[in-house]
Amino acid sequence: MPTLKERSAAVMPPMALHDLPFGIDHAQGSWLYTDDGRKLLDFGSGIAVNNLGHNYPSVVEAAKAQLDKMTHCCHNLFHYEAETALAERLVGLMGGGYKVYFSNSGAEAVEGAVKLAKYATGRPAVIAFKGSFHGRTLLCTSLTASNAGYRKHYEGLVPSIYFAEYPKLFGSPYPGEGGACPKAYFTQFDDIFKRLVDPYSVAAILMEPVQGEGGYVVPPREWVQYVREICDKYGIMLIFDEVQTGFGRTGNMFAWQTHGVKPDIMSCAKGIANGLPLSAVVGRSEIMDKWVAGAHGGTFGGNPVSCAAALATIDALEGGAVENGAKMGRYFMEGLKKIQGKYPVIGDLRGLGLMIGMELVQPDGAPDRALTAKVCACALDHGLYLLSCGCDKNVVRFIAPLTVSGEEIDTALEILDVAFAEAMKKK
Repeated sequence: MPTLKERSAAVMPPMALHDLPFGIDHAQGSWLYTDDGRKLLDFGSGIAVNNLGHNYPSVVEAAKAQLDKMTHCCHNLFHYEAETALAERLVGLMGGGYKVYFSNSGAEAVEGAVKLAKYATGRPAVIAFKGSFHGRTLLCTSLTASNAGYRKHYEGLVPSIYFAEYPKLFGSPYPGEGGACPKAYFTQFDDIFKRLVDPYSVAAILMEPVQGEGGYVVPPREWVQYVREICDKYGIMLIFDEVQTGFGRTGNMFAWQTHGVKPDIMSCAKGIANGLPLSAVVGRSEIMDKWVAGAHGGTFGGNPVSCAAALATIDALEGGAVENGAKMGRYFMEGLKKIQGKYPVIGDLRGLGLMIGMELVQPDGAPDRALTAKVCACALDHGLYLLSCGCDKNVVRFIAPLTVSGEEIDTALEILDVAFAEAMKKK
C-alpha cells in the first residue's frame, strides 16, 4: 500500500508537499495522532490557528448545530444571525466605532484592508516593512518582504509599495543606548517621505504588531506609538495585520491592546474560528462607510458554520483561555530562559504571550539555520512538533495552544533540552 505522502505526491504539486513521512489521522487538545501510530505534542497549532487546541468541544458543537440549520446562503445576498452576531461581537471587542467585513483567509483580509485604505483615501501608495509576511495573493506577495522566494517569478508586482525597516533589536545594524530603540527606526520615515514618496500619497502603513514569518519580532512599544503618530500627522491609515497575533495569541485578545495602539483598519483570521476558514476586515466606521456597494465582495466570506464556530471560540477565549495563554506564556518563557542558560547558541528569546521566538546563532553571531533545523527534527523524534521562521530560518517558534497545561509545557521543555543536546552533538 502506498503511504499518504506517496499518494499526495501523485496528485499534488511539489509546493503542497513536505518532508514528513507520516500524515495526521486525528487530533485532540494539544496533541496530534499520526497515521503511523505516533502521538505528537503540537506546538505549531496549525500555524497559530488552533488557539483553543484541536476539536475544542463547544466550538465543534456550535459548528454541528449550524450545519443542521444552514451551511451557506451568501452574505452578498442575505443577512443571517451568525454573521451579524459575530460582527457585533468583534465591534464590541474593539470598543465600538468599527464595522466588519468577512472573508475566508488571512490573505483575503489583508488584501481587503489595503483595498479599503486605498478606496477611502484615494491615495495610491502603501508602506510595508522588511521582514513582513502578509499572504500569497499577488497583492499580498507584493507586500511581503521576508523571503525573496515568495516573490520569485511573480515580478512585476503591484506598484507603489515601499518598504521600511522593522525594529528587530537583536543583531540590529543601528546603535542603541541602554536597550532603547535606535533613532534610525524613527527617522527613516522622514527619509522615505523626502526621497521616495510624498506622505500625502500614502494610503496606509501596513504592519504586523509582532512579525510572524520574519522571526517573531516584537517591536518596542514606543516605536509602534510613533508609527501611529506619523499616520495621524499625514492622514495615513494604520493597518494592523493581526492574522497571526489575534485572538489571544499575545496575551490579550489582540496585539493592539498589548501595544496600547489602536489601528484604523485591522485584518484578522487564523484563530478567529479555531480551525474553520474565516477572516475579517475590521475598520473604523467612517472609513468602512466609504466602501460603497460593489467596491469589494466575495461569495464564501462569513460562512454561517465558520461564524458560529467563531462565536463559540470567542466565548471560550473570554471565558479563560486568553488568561491561561498569558499565564502559560510567562511560565514557558521562564523555562526557556533556563535552557538558554545551558546553550549559548540561543542568541535571543523574545515574544508576547504564547507567541515566542528563539533565535539560534553561531559563535560569531551569524544565523545558524542548520542547527535550527536539527533542533526541530530532534524534537520531532521525541514527540514535540515545532516550526521555524525568520528571514534566515534560524528562529524556533513556539505556538502552543492557549489551553495548554503546565504539565504539557514541562514535557515540551524536557524534550527541547534533549533535542538541543542531540543537535549539538551532530554539529
